[in-house]
Amino acid sequence: MALKKGDIIDERKRYPDSCGLVLKVMSGGEGFEKIRCCGHDLTLEDVVPSFNQERGRRAGALAIGMPLDEKIVATDSCGLRLMVMAGGAGFQEVICCGHSFGSGAIQSLEFGQMRSEEDPNPNTPHQGTA
Repeated sequence: MALKKGDIIDERKRYPDSCGLVLKVMSGGEGFEKIRCCGHDLTLEDVVPSFNQERGRRAGALAIGMPLDEKIVATDSCGLRLMVMAGGAGFQEVICCGHSFGSGAIQSLEFGQMRSEEDPNPNTPHQGTA
C-alpha cells in the first residue's frame, strides 16, 4: 500500500517521546518506504486520520508549511511531496523510490531575499519617475 494525497503522518502515534514531526502528503507517494526522525522509522503505520495540535512538538531546521519535494533530488521518482505541519527537530531523511532526501529538498520560495534598488526587470512596463 502507498501513501496518497491528504494522508497525515504523525510521529507521536507510535513514539510519544519524540519531537512530534507531522507531515502531510501533497502528491505522489507510490514508492514511499519510510521517514527517519529522532532515530525512529515512520511508515504507513504512522498515518493518522487528522492532525492533533498538541503542545510539546519541537521544531527544527524544517520550516512549518514548507514542502519537501522528491523531484528536486530525483526526477525519475514518484514525485512525493510532503508539507511540514509541526515538529521536526530530529528529522533525518525521507526514503522513497529507493532515493533518500532531506532538508535539501525543500522547495525554495526565496524568502528573505532583498531586491536591489536597480531591479533589471521591473514588475510594470512603465518607465520614468512619475
